[in-house]
Amino acid sequence: MKLIGVGLLIILLSGCSIVSVVDHHQQRTVTHAGFERQLISLKEGGELHYWQGGDTSAPAILLLHGFGGTGMTSWYEMMRDLSRDYHVIVPDLLWFGDSFSPAPATISSETLAMQQLIAHLALEKVNVVGISFGGFVSFDLMIHEPKVDKAVILASPGLFFSDEDLQAMTQRFGANEPQDVFVPKDGEQVRWLLENTFVSYPWMPSFVDQQVYEYYFADFLPQKESLIRTLPAYRDQLNPQEFIDSMPPTLLIWGENDRVFPLENGRCFAEFLDAPIIVIPNGAHGLSNDFPQQITQEIRAFIL
Repeated sequence: MKLIGVGLLIILLSGCSIVSVVDHHQQRTVTHAGFERQLISLKEGGELHYWQGGDTSAPAILLLHGFGGTGMTSWYEMMRDLSRDYHVIVPDLLWFGDSFSPAPATISSETLAMQQLIAHLALEKVNVVGISFGGFVSFDLMIHEPKVDKAVILASPGLFFSDEDLQAMTQRFGANEPQDVFVPKDGEQVRWLLENTFVSYPWMPSFVDQQVYEYYFADFLPQKESLIRTLPAYRDQLNPQEFIDSMPPTLLIWGENDRVFPLENGRCFAEFLDAPIIVIPNGAHGLSNDFPQQITQEIRAFIL
C-alpha cells in the first residue's frame, strides 16, 4: 500500500493524468503481447484506429466496444488470452478514441467503417463480438456483411427495445433523455453512469472521475449524442423479413441484473434469433470488464 501511495503521489506531483498513465500501461502491456496499433484512412474521410494481435492465419475475431471509452477499455482483460488462438482485431468505433469521420453519426456509418476494415485486412470470414453499443453495430454487420461467420452479442437487444423501454431506462438513471445517460457532461455524471453499469465500480477521488470524462467522453459530444438519439430510427427502418433467414449463428450473453437493457429484452432477442442466451448470475451491463474470464470461455466454446 505504501508503494501504491508513493506511486500515486509521484503521478500527482508530476502533473500527469492518472487515467492517461493507466491507458499507456495497458497499451504497453498488449504491445508486449504482440499487438500492434494501426489505422486505416476511410473512403469518406477520417480514420479508423485499431489494435491487431495473434496469428493472422487463425480465425478472426472482431471485438466491438461499448459506449464511452475505447476498444481497450472494453476488451483489455480479454485481448491477450484470445490472441493465443485467434486473430484478434479491436477497433475504436467512430467518434471514440482516435477514430473519426465526417459521415453522419449513425449505426450505418459505424457498420460501413467496420466493412472497410474487414476489406482492408482481406478477411474471408470474421467472427464478431460486440457489447452494448458495439452489439448494435455487430447486429447491423450480421445483416449487411456476408463475411460474418458467427456472432456473440453481450447486453445489446438488437431491435428489441421500445420507446417505452428507453424512457424507463432514462428514468432509472434519473436523466431526461437516453443520450443524457450515455453522454455524461462532467466527472460526476461519469461516476453515476459507471456505478450503474458495473457490478462494483471502485471509489476514486472526484478529480479522477473528471479525468475519465476528459480522456474518454469529452471529444465528439455531438456525434456521440447522435449515435444514441438515432437508435430508434435505426430500429424502425429494419424489416426482419428481409434478413431473419440469413442470420449467422449467434450467442447472446446477458447480466441477470442489467439496468440498461434488462434481461427480458435479451430473452426476446434470443427468441427472435433462435439463439442460446447465457445469463450471468448477479451480472450487470459491463460484462466484459466484470467477468472477462467467463466471457472469454463462452466465446471460445461458441466459436471453436
